[in-house]
Formats: sequence, structure tokens, C-alpha cells
Amino acid sequence: MDAFDFAAHGWKLHDQEGFLGLIGPVWEREEDLGPALAFQAGEKHRNKRGVVQGGMLMTVADRLIGNFARSRNLQRPQATIQLDVHFLAAVKIGDVVMGRAEMMRDTRALMFLRGELCVAERVVVIANGVWKKLDT
Repeated sequence: MDAFDFAAHGWKLHDQEGFLGLIGPVWEREEDLGPALAFQAGEKHRNKRGVVQGGMLMTVADRLIGNFARSRNLQRPQATIQLDVHFLAAVKIGDVVMGRAEMMRDTRALMFLRGELCVAERVVVIANGVWKKLDT
């Protein structure tokens, strides 16, 4: 597996504390539409079928959408209260997975968001979720 040079493409290491330190590295980059996340699938992400474990993709989708929500919520505390994940295609070991999110609706107490994880131009995961603003 050839390592992708994230830093050469404007990515920086995302917070690696806690659980992400076990499954990462995860990378982040600010883009025109908001924060994006990425990782390169490695052996530790492999499931019994030899492709990336769905739980890894769910974790990255949750962090991706949560980061986007936080960027729109003035960095205030929030929590995922619902996450609906659709797996559209398998991710192979060595693939570089990049994700972007968008706000669908923002209310006083809740944010409704959508995110996609892609390998190249191929969408592999779509996730929709609701985040609770904890300071309301």
C-alpha cells in the first residue's frame, strides 16, 4: 500500500486524542464549504471480508458531520442524537476516504446535517443525522 501524502495536499492531523488515536490517523482540511476529514484505510481497519469495517466508516462520518455542525454552532457543546448511515460501496485497504458535510436545517435546539464519504469521485457512505445543541 502506497501512503498518501496528506500534508502535501493541504491536510493537517485531526485531534488524535481518545478513540481517534486508536483508529487514526484522521486528517482535516478547511474547504470552501466547511471542514473536511480524510483517512487512508489500513490493515487495522480490515473486516473479515478484507474490506474496511463499517464501524470505522460510521465513526468517521459521525466525527465529520459533528465537526461541521460545531463549526456552524460557534464551537459550542453538542451531541449526536441520531445518525442514519447508508453503505453504498465497499472501501478497500489502501483507499483514501475523504468526507464533506452540509447543514440541511438549523433550529434553536437541533441541527440536521448530511455527510458523504468518498473514494476518489465514488460516494461510498451517505449519513444523515441530528445534533443537539447542549447549551440551549
